[in-house]
Amino acid sequence: MSASSTIVADALAGSLVTVDPDPAHVVGTGGAIGAILRYWVGQRVSSRVPNSQFPLSTFVVNVVGSFVLGFVVLAGAGESTLQLVGTGICGSFTTFSSFSVETVRLYERGDRGRAVGNAVANLVCSLAAIGLAWGVVATAPL
Repeated sequence: MSASSTIVADALAGSLVTVDPDPAHVVGTGGAIGAILRYWVGQRVSSRVPNSQFPLSTFVVNVVGSFVLGFVVLAGAGESTLQLVGTGICGSFTTFSSFSVETVRLYERGDRGRAVGNAVANLVCSLAAIGLAWGVVATAPL
């Protein structure tokens, strides 16, 4: 290897080690991952329980996403991890808007008990998932 090749290689290696990705790229990458996971979970859950009966896939992603976000935050993750996992993955994986629309649709079609149950279950179980994450972080050596 020539001297100039060595200098270029060293410069590239040094820059690769110190690269601090743009937060928009980190969030965007996480968003893509979360959206794909959201689609996958939706397909798996709705193939077992039709969304017309109860919006179970939305419930599942909201509860799982609450646990993951709670775990990452309570474990003291760094800024880049919070951007990737919190804003990116969990931001696109979970869905408050679908939860809201599905709850209103249940109510409008006369399934008022299911609508209230959906709202209560999403809130209570999502908060419980964060509590579980808190317990895991508190008891597990990280």
